[in-house]
Amino acid sequence: MEALISLIVGVLTACGVYLILRGRTFPLVLGLTLLSYAVNLFLFATGRLAIGLPPIIDPNLAKPVGGYTDPLPQALVLTAIVIGFAMTAFLIMLALKARAELGNDHVDGRPDPGDRA
Repeated sequence: MEALISLIVGVLTACGVYLILRGRTFPLVLGLTLLSYAVNLFLFATGRLAIGLPPIIDPNLAKPVGGYTDPLPQALVLTAIVIGFAMTAFLIMLALKARAELGNDHVDGRPDPGDRA
């Protein structure tokens, strides 16, 4: 199971980095989204999700019986999802504004050598 999650995180990261290095804004937004998915999955996997265990330790017990679930990675992933959605919305609006002002969707603002107008 750990190998599968590691493979998925690696593939998402590799695809995200590849898309970020493209020269257009839409692949850049998709690449950042894939990277945020990879980070969310990595954070969630660090929590070692346990089914049926309480997320809070009973203070009346001297030692927790049977363990507990760590709620911190779940809270971090929830926060990262919200921040990632806001970042994606901001990047899309920024890309649309740049396209309207520059007339193309290149990241550096230069025209594509293949586009002859």
